Amino acid sequence: MNVLYCGDKNIEDGLVISVLSLLKHTSEALHIFVMTMDLTLKTGRILPVSPKTIRYLDSRLKQQNEESAVVRIDATELFCAAPPLANMETRFTPCCMLRLYADQIPDLPERILYLDNDVVCRKDFGCFYHQELTGCELAGVPDYYGKWFFRKSLFHMDYMNSGVLLLNLAHIRETGLFARCRALCSTKKMFMPDQSAINKLAGQKKLCSRIFNEQRKLHEDTVFQHFTTSFRFFPWLHTLTVKPWQMEQVHEKLKLYEYDDILQEYTVVMAELRG
Repeated sequence: MNVLYCGDKNIEDGLVISVLSLLKHTSEALHIFVMTMDLTLKTGRILPVSPKTIRYLDSRLKQQNEESAVVRIDATELFCAAPPLANMETRFTPCCMLRLYADQIPDLPERILYLDNDVVCRKDFGCFYHQELTGCELAGVPDYYGKWFFRKSLFHMDYMNSGVLLLNLAHIRETGLFARCRALCSTKKMFMPDQSAINKLAGQKKLCSRIFNEQRKLHEDTVFQHFTTSFRFFPWLHTLTVKPWQMEQVHEKLKLYEYDDILQEYTVVMAELRG
């Protein structure tokens, strides 16, 4: 199975947790690609995911299956050649838009599962990964909140969350979807620019069950849990953002102990990587 992550050095905590969770729930070979970049902006320096982290993950995958591998892809030149100019200074970092350059990397396979670094796997995801994609550019799950506010049709909740996407890169290259998304991000400032562009321009997308991108709270049938920002109404209306690597908050605020074995291994790994 082919899996794609995108981001800078700041995704390393989530990347390690997410990859460990995949390993726990599949025996298939995993080919993981990490798109990253090294860039200096007015707002500061974007540092790439470290080779040390990639080497560890590659070694860890091969312990389970010798055919597995982790590959680091430097997308700096691609990004600089066509930067999302209108969205460079939004609250969403430029690295959030790296997935929109995936079609320009020949080494990426035709079918690949994109995951945000705050997505944790809870069950075998083979049925999602191997689903039929003929005629579809991508498959994903409706956004928990956005489906109500950004849908194109009153009766069709088709606004998709971009944190878990099964990409048909072969078809995306044919339709030029990501090229059009990059062009839109370059000229129009948007809220959640990459997600907005994909939803606006994708003509052939497949909507899947919430279990493959659980954005609100854990259910018994959850396959992927996505630790997004949510609204809470008690004891007052407020937002709550807790990420998987914030272990104390995962326990105290979410009352969630589901991933403690993975988080314990993550703690040991990160201590070694940072030591």
